[in-house]
Amino acid sequence: MAEGPLPAAPVLQLAGVRKAFNLGLPTEVEVLHGIDLTLRRGEFCALIGPSGSGKSTLLNLIGLLDRPTAGQLLIEGQDTGALEDAALTQLRGRSIGFVFQHHHLITAFTAAENVMMPLLLDRGWPGEAMRRVAESLLERVGLARWRDYPVNRLSGGQQQRVAIARALAMDPPLVLADEPTGNLDTKSADAAFDLMREFNRSRGTTFLIVTHDPRLARRCDRIIEVVDGRILSDAPVAALAAPAFPPAG
Repeated sequence: MAEGPLPAAPVLQLAGVRKAFNLGLPTEVEVLHGIDLTLRRGEFCALIGPSGSGKSTLLNLIGLLDRPTAGQLLIEGQDTGALEDAALTQLRGRSIGFVFQHHHLITAFTAAENVMMPLLLDRGWPGEAMRRVAESLLERVGLARWRDYPVNRLSGGQQQRVAIARALAMDPPLVLADEPTGNLDTKSADAAFDLMREFNRSRGTTFLIVTHDPRLARRCDRIIEVVDGRILSDAPVAALAAPAFPPAG
């Protein structure tokens, strides 16, 4: 019998990950309680859950902005718990792209200069190759003619497209998008979502998108729901018999 295709390699693996704050104090509280999660190359996933569920804490750990209290977190097979801070920063810069709700662009810089920033931080000096990467990405997100405009002269939707291009400048295997459409109108939100989906399909980039928008979540391939610091459900969208979100009202 012919064997099926091998599963894609893991980009992210969490095993028994816990996170507590105020360790050793009377106010100590554990926010994440033994998270097990694997994301593979080319997946396009939504992360959902109510406020206070632990989504932000989990995203900070996955983004290597904080360290777990216990458990193991691997990026492309690299055990991050064994890394010193400098090596962790380097791994984060090269392996993880970030798209935020509020963009976090440098407003006085041009669109191209903002996209170049991850490359500049990694390599320490500007170069023509960086400029070419930035211009190519801006062309792909439909902003070639605005590449030399300061981003404070761009619309919110255009700024989010710059932020998506910046997240992809290092061609990372994993992009984390934290409410990336939260400040956008429906048309701009759909455009930003479609761009991320395009890069997911054309580059094989893995995306983990935090969203409160059920319409966008159900356009992903997989929905991971976190409640009270635990993964309540994790399933392909096609396998979900009921909406992942309760109806309003």
